Amino acid sequence: MAFFSKLKDRLLKSSSRIEEGLDAIVEDGGEEIAAETVEQSVPASPEPEAEQLKSESPTEVTAPKPETAKPAAAPSPKPKKPGLIGRLTGRAPAAPVVKRVLDDEMLEQLEELLIASDMGVDTALRVTANIAEGRFGKRLSTQEIKTLLADEISRIMDSVAKPLPLYPQKPQVVLVVGVNGSGKTTTIGKLASQFKDAGKSVVIAAGDTFRAAAVEQLQVWGDRAGVPVLTAPEGSDPASLAYDSMTKAQELGADLLMIDTAGRLQNRADLMEELSKIVRVIRKKDETAPHNTLLVLDATTGQNALNQVETFQKLADVSGLVMTKLDGTAKGGVLVALADKFGLPIHAIGVGEKIDDLSPFDPQEFAKALTGLKDD
Repeated sequence: MAFFSKLKDRLLKSSSRIEEGLDAIVEDGGEEIAAETVEQSVPASPEPEAEQLKSESPTEVTAPKPETAKPAAAPSPKPKKPGLIGRLTGRAPAAPVVKRVLDDEMLEQLEELLIASDMGVDTALRVTANIAEGRFGKRLSTQEIKTLLADEISRIMDSVAKPLPLYPQKPQVVLVVGVNGSGKTTTIGKLASQFKDAGKSVVIAAGDTFRAAAVEQLQVWGDRAGVPVLTAPEGSDPASLAYDSMTKAQELGADLLMIDTAGRLQNRADLMEELSKIVRVIRKKDETAPHNTLLVLDATTGQNALNQVETFQKLADVSGLVMTKLDGTAKGGVLVALADKFGLPIHAIGVGEKIDDLSPFDPQEFAKALTGLKDD
């Protein structure tokens, strides 16, 4: 199963909330509109019946002869039958579609729905304003709004969908940061495995020297991918390990050195200073390093992810984002808010624990999955 097929399945919490919300908004004050005829499995009428219908059709050019003309039929309360062309081609009237006039009240309800999906106030206002442009006062169905919403989301995110850039420096140092429980260790393991499969030589440094479980988890991933994992005794200085790892990676001729760091809360000044120290020490070895600083974000934290980006950007000069756990939240819209506010590259997103549950970010597919828009 392709990754974004799984994404659509696993973003049910987000897409269901938006889809149900849109249905409720359109039905609140909407009305049924007769749809255009659509293909139905109605058998074509036999030729004699078609001839009879021709004589009854109001569009017939040749008037019926007086002696054979029939009086007009009285209006019937029964549902309207398919017309001549519809019956001959197997077409029948489609079920009525509920549409609602796009007015101020409807726009306000759309804004509230997007904000509840963690898209953020500013982004929600901008998206709804763009949807309303040229359409205010017109009737729209749920499907039409989904399409417009998906188009707006993908437009916002097109410019930030970028793979992790690879540089000629050896080793290319990738520093991975984030708060406790964001999925840093798992993300490093998955990325290392994917780069190894792509023919790159990778070394992992277990910089979370205060948590034995993190080191063990990285070693499991390293064994699985055939990637060496460099460690230090528990409680060692993470900055010293980072420095030594760069030396070792140079000796091995590695293409990539991925450095894990301890999870830290952005409001803990001491932990954040430790992160700054790691960056300073790395630059003593290579003034251009780290060449990438990935911030791993947990989608379930919602709007708090914006605060994390602001804080880590100041201390570690974040160059790109990875969003995990999109399958565990009804607020997947936070990724749209991040793209709109910061414009940082989104390298990958994750919707599970397996190796193929982390994939490069595709804005069009994400927008469809988030809005519950079906493929044509």
